[in-house]
Amino acid sequence: MSDDITAGPPASDPSDTSDPSFPAAGYVGDPAVRAEWDDRYTDRQQLWSGRPNGALVAEAAGLAPGRVLDVGCGEGADAVWLARRGWDVTALEVSGVALERAAGHARDAGLAVRWVHASLTEAALLPASFDLVSAQYPALLRTPDAAAERALLAAVAPGGVLLLVHHAGMDTRQEHESGFDPADYVWPSMVAALLDEDWEVEADEQRPRVAPDGGAGAHHTDDLVLRARRLR
Repeated sequence: MSDDITAGPPASDPSDTSDPSFPAAGYVGDPAVRAEWDDRYTDRQQLWSGRPNGALVAEAAGLAPGRVLDVGCGEGADAVWLARRGWDVTALEVSGVALERAAGHARDAGLAVRWVHASLTEAALLPASFDLVSAQYPALLRTPDAAAERALLAAVAPGGVLLLVHHAGMDTRQEHESGFDPADYVWPSMVAALLDEDWEVEADEQRPRVAPDGGAGAHHTDDLVLRARRLR
């Protein structure tokens, strides 16, 4: 993968490895994680609602468009919404199945988006290069060195905003019989704990979720919203 994934012309096809947004091998990250998410998307013709996430719409509406990183872009609803509003969008996703769908939606809308097929911690993002880093309900695996949390923070440019949104109450649940253990994942409180004097917290709260109709996760009623601005 190019060290500067934000350089070069936007890609419209996630299988086009000639674009500098993509590694030569087509994917950078844990193959098991990619396979897990590919299976989830393959099982359903459409996994999500196809509409942008409510917290993103509310929080980004007042921001001047710039360069944005959409972490875990899924089928591309947020990326398309941002691109329509003039943002220069880089969208990152581990599932190739999801990226194909996302690229198709953007292509149908006549929009340019850079698609990055990688995990957040393996993506080699150019540090401090995004005016907005949006992570809406991301499935970021927790590690002893807080690699995912630090990658989120490192991607934000001075003056830029990190917007991390997750389902309220999930972080305190016990391991599910399906094997899902909340302790394995990154939650907003873990990212907030790493913020220092270089950051200003603009929101760190639980609020009712503005949920699109349909799609996986529609049953969750409240959000945890962390919005922090990088001062320097």
